[in-house]
Amino acid sequence: MGIEREQIAEAYHDVRNDSTDTIWAAFTYEGRDIVCKATGSDYSEFLSYCTEDERVYGFIRIQTGDEMSRRAKFALVTWVGDSVSVLKKARMSTDKALVKEIVQNFAKEILASTHDEIAFKQVEYEVRKAGGANYGMGI
Repeated sequence: MGIEREQIAEAYHDVRNDSTDTIWAAFTYEGRDIVCKATGSDYSEFLSYCTEDERVYGFIRIQTGDEMSRRAKFALVTWVGDSVSVLKKARMSTDKALVKEIVQNFAKEILASTHDEIAFKQVEYEVRKAGGANYGMGI
């Protein structure tokens, strides 16, 4: 079991970078190793990696705030497809600790097995809720 640290760190920083259009990174398994599968700006592409037989760690950028203050917040998604074996599901808790050594700053962690749980609007809602109040003027 290994993790491609440099590859994952590069994708993590790309999502966090305000100067890029990248809003997600997907980390998946190649054999027993965790690798960066892809990054992108189209969220539906991220969802395409979350299938019944896959295990995916996703790092997602959400723009939050109000008319007074805009800022980026982040979510760590752990996707476990329903067809993933019990042994592989169990191994993910240990493996996620390795991912979290690299992906350290996020407002919300989401464990999901259905696309409804990780629909962009749902992730956005969870991140906003974790971030506290918005003090806008209602404009």
